[in-house]
Amino acid sequence: MNRVLSNMKFSRIMNRSRTLYTLIFSMLLYSTIIFSQDYTNYVNPFIGTSNYGATNPGAIVPRGMVSVSPFNVAGKQNLPLEKDSRWLSNPYVKENTFLTGFSHVNLSGVGCPDLGVILTMPITGKLETDFNKYGSSYKNEVAKPGFYSVELNKYKVKVATTATTRVGISKYNFPKGESHILLNLGLGLTNEEGASVKIVSPNEIEGYRNVGAFCYYKPNETYPVYFVARFSKPASSFGVWKKTKKQQGVEAQWMGYNGKKRFYKNYFKEVVGDSIGTYFSYNFEKPASVEVKIGVSYVSIENARENLEKETDGLNFNSVKIKAQQEWNNLLSRIAVEGGTEDDKTIFYTALYHTLIHPNTLNDVNGEYPKMGTRETLKTTGTRFTVFSFWDTYRNLHQLMSLVYPEQQSNMVKSMLAIYKESGWLPKWELNATETTTMVGDPAGIVIADTYLRGIQDFDVELAYEAMLKSATQIENNPLRPGIKDYLEKGYLNTGTTKSGSVSTTQEYNIADFAISQLAKALRKKTDYQKFKKRSVSYRNFLDKKIKLLRPRNADGSWVSPFDPERGANFQKNLGFIEGNSWQYTFMVSHDIKGLIKMMGGKNQFINQLEKVFKLNQFDMANEPDIGYPFLFNYVKGEEWRSQNKVRSLVKEYFQNKSGGLPGNDDTGTMSAWLLYAMMGIYPISPAEPIYTITTPMFDKITIKLNPKYYKKEKLIITRKGSKEANIHSIQVNGKTVNNYFISHEKLVNASNIKIQTKQ
Repeated sequence: MNRVLSNMKFSRIMNRSRTLYTLIFSMLLYSTIIFSQDYTNYVNPFIGTSNYGATNPGAIVPRGMVSVSPFNVAGKQNLPLEKDSRWLSNPYVKENTFLTGFSHVNLSGVGCPDLGVILTMPITGKLETDFNKYGSSYKNEVAKPGFYSVELNKYKVKVATTATTRVGISKYNFPKGESHILLNLGLGLTNEEGASVKIVSPNEIEGYRNVGAFCYYKPNETYPVYFVARFSKPASSFGVWKKTKKQQGVEAQWMGYNGKKRFYKNYFKEVVGDSIGTYFSYNFEKPASVEVKIGVSYVSIENARENLEKETDGLNFNSVKIKAQQEWNNLLSRIAVEGGTEDDKTIFYTALYHTLIHPNTLNDVNGEYPKMGTRETLKTTGTRFTVFSFWDTYRNLHQLMSLVYPEQQSNMVKSMLAIYKESGWLPKWELNATETTTMVGDPAGIVIADTYLRGIQDFDVELAYEAMLKSATQIENNPLRPGIKDYLEKGYLNTGTTKSGSVSTTQEYNIADFAISQLAKALRKKTDYQKFKKRSVSYRNFLDKKIKLLRPRNADGSWVSPFDPERGANFQKNLGFIEGNSWQYTFMVSHDIKGLIKMMGGKNQFINQLEKVFKLNQFDMANEPDIGYPFLFNYVKGEEWRSQNKVRSLVKEYFQNKSGGLPGNDDTGTMSAWLLYAMMGIYPISPAEPIYTITTPMFDKITIKLNPKYYKKEKLIITRKGSKEANIHSIQVNGKTVNNYFISHEKLVNASNIKIQTKQ
């Protein structure tokens, strides 16, 4: 190829046609991939699409605003919905067989329904606008990072999808005959349906779809997602529908022809309604393909069009697909693993893939994004991230980002601080510039402190500290810490303060206060350090020493009675706990394990009680509060083998290379982050405390590339000698043997190598 290029002028090649340029671009991208390891081959996007994992196999790039997902959770043939409404939390469930389109804005690994809108669907034959009638079974699904394809049985149409950050691209291969592309704005996971659509030309549609009311909270706080759809072939006829009644369009009126482009006007006035859509019809004399590009924006239609043009101008489907694959490889290659089975590598890299979906991009290519709450248009010079499920992710996902993708974590913290400046509060569970107020606690400050203490400090830490203090001290109208007056006066919440979660919410406030104390210490604010350190252990008021479990108290300080420590699991109501029970919360105090050991009567009592969590089947792998429990045995010298055995066993039991291969809801990558750490043999056991605890690595060698902007070393290497099924015999850091199972973040990232020898 070099000999040919040397005999030709590059300018002549570029002037031949845009098609040739695109071909060359695609070849260059492809050559980059084939001569290096393709980590996307180890990703199975179907993992988590069963067992309420709430992932989907749709095409997306890292941190993408857009994902093009098959949508199969609506329609009369959708059997799982009849059994359990939790299937509605995501656009796709592997067991379903009735596909009604391809949605373009979606969430991954969340437990509540929202988005799943702007659905396109290719059909053939007679035009039909009722999704119960035009839906189809399907076969031959293929999913890879940045790509999804499927065949629709009813229409003999093959669909392939890919994406850029803000544009979804679909390619529909039609047979000969009458064909249609539908754009349905009535379907979706959100319970809001308002929409608007306008056909601009035989090649273009523009409009918006209202979304919101995540978890059915705040149903009046909806907002629009804008879009522009562009078709590679002009339609022979087109129109709109409302409530499935077809409405014919106005005849095209020529405005002129300049030799390059036809101009049209007045195809339709804007159509507004709940169940509306458009159709573009074709009559192919032979098999043909149509590419559809849909640009999305949370600011305006104009921005959606600009996103579409700037991200895909001159690129066809194949070149976008290759570019998406390269983006995924660039990030997946940050961690290289050696040894292990093919399935081990697949579940590992799929987990890494899932951690790179959320938080995702909110701003447009021009930097504009909607202001938190009011949705005024603001502008950023970096990336404004959104979808912060902090109750889940503060426990391990952001620590992973700080280690492997610190440049992203820095932008996430800056996004959090921008939200504070815009709204007056740090986010709790933020979604597309709205606060859903889902779950409890004050988790954003934990993430900020943890990030700073791990050395990612290129943000306004004084502003961050101000924000953290505000949520920890403001008595009135505090959205982050309801019941804070009682918490400050008594040190804990009680059943008179809150009707549910008095114990677990107190624990969340404790961890947030611990984060403040740690950051205060780093900033040399000694008074604050002592004050918040003391506040961080007020959970001790709940420890019933007779049963060695946390137990809620009444307003007068007496124990709640009768008390069932098992009640509260599996979403049962419980006065003391949110989405869990006493067994699943008692040990969620990793910042004060020494204190808990002492209160339980010593190390033996602690170990025995912790073991009961597992023996009594109270451990819930899918539940965030107790996911650190398997690692807690490392706090007692001589009992570390228990952690190694349990982590190894849990990985085998719950994480597998199949659609149900997650223990449940991925919680925007939290469960996936747990797996990644478990397989690498390190775990960030205490949020806002930059330490890791060590278990047996499940690969022979793990190489983590480190960002030189934040870390001195280029890479961190962890090796294991001996069987992964055996327990640890010795740990060496830079050739020196260490006698405990903990390592600080600073020592980890400055170590050339960590060698772990297992027992023979």
